[in-house]
Amino acid sequence: MAAPGFGGSGPPLTEDDAEDLLRCICFKTGPPRTVGVELEWLVHDQHLPHLPVAATRLDRAFAGLRTLPLASALTFEPGGQLELSSPPAASLMECIDSTSADLAAVRTALAGSGLALTGLGHDPWLPPRRLLLEPRYDAMEACLDRTGPAGRSMMCSSASVQVCLDAGFEVPGPLGLGRRWQLAHLLGAVLVGAFANSPSGAGRPTGWKSTRQALWAELDPRRALAPSPDAPPREAWATHVLDTPVMCIRAQEGPWPVPERLTFREWIRSGAPRPPSRADLEYHITTLFPPVRPRGHLELRMIDAQSGEDGWRVPLAVTMALFDDPEAAETAYRTVKPLAETAGPLPAPRNPLWQDAARFGLAEPELHSAAVTCFAVALDALPRLGASTAVQDAVAAFHDRYVLPGRCPADDFTLLSKETSS
Repeated sequence: MAAPGFGGSGPPLTEDDAEDLLRCICFKTGPPRTVGVELEWLVHDQHLPHLPVAATRLDRAFAGLRTLPLASALTFEPGGQLELSSPPAASLMECIDSTSADLAAVRTALAGSGLALTGLGHDPWLPPRRLLLEPRYDAMEACLDRTGPAGRSMMCSSASVQVCLDAGFEVPGPLGLGRRWQLAHLLGAVLVGAFANSPSGAGRPTGWKSTRQALWAELDPRRALAPSPDAPPREAWATHVLDTPVMCIRAQEGPWPVPERLTFREWIRSGAPRPPSRADLEYHITTLFPPVRPRGHLELRMIDAQSGEDGWRVPLAVTMALFDDPEAAETAYRTVKPLAETAGPLPAPRNPLWQDAARFGLAEPELHSAAVTCFAVALDALPRLGASTAVQDAVAAFHDRYVLPGRCPADDFTLLSKETSS
């Protein structure tokens, strides 16, 4: 949830300026050739993950982490979750190797404080507890509290694997922007179901395979939704951004105002309490949480954090294969295109397709069938992408353990287990 600093100064935006910026800065097209990953982790006591960790203990441990020489950007979420954001990589293995080295350094440092990274999409034991007391998060909490408790759980208790891919070519076809945008919103439900890994919260089962995804669907009337599926990506996204209420208006001092139902478009037109600038628009984008967020590249945000030290490699490898290998992308698109009928007119993640994925995982027959085909073609594509034998074996093992029998990682979790990253 990192965001740019205060930027209220600067020339005021017009609506035309804002629409042009959204089209230019959010979709940068060209041949798909880079990949990145953002890994969020819960942080627990190594031996007693079901007990809260004192804030002072976390602060000391995190201060030590900030001194590590990492290639990835290291940030912390409001509830003390840790996030590593890799730099753009020229290949799958470059991304994996760089991020793995950073994770090893982070784990070693945390172990010295008796702490461990936990790969689950939602904290199964502890209620939300906000540790970062900053104006941004004060405003976010006040805004999201208006629609219920899901916002605090999202802020403080959730973790994910976010895969970042280039937006694609400015042409039709499997690697074109329009196709990749549509693929992301249909395949995204398959990824939710396959990698669902958050069946519990506050010490009890929730009834969802992906509690994290269920929370996103409850979060806000508009903020966590995908744009309209009926318009081209640039037009749909620009309209969505401008017609979504602003979360807050940043200020140099004091608490940030949290207006009700003031869309960015209305803010531009009114100019009150001050005219918005380009920096305000860029900040506003960071307060939107759709399942696919265009930020020059495509940021796929729907995958739960995965268990095990290397579990995150599987969704990264599978997702990149299904988007960036032309043969796999074409097959994946043909496979998931019929899912649009199940999804219906509602945007993700509130449509029936995404709701079924979060509630049932791959136990839902249509999602199971799509996942079997998509994982098979991803396995075929990985050698063409230069994936190592170890990565191919990990994807094959996941395919055999979960995808073929219609299961997901959530099916392995019990509240009695001490599920950590090890």
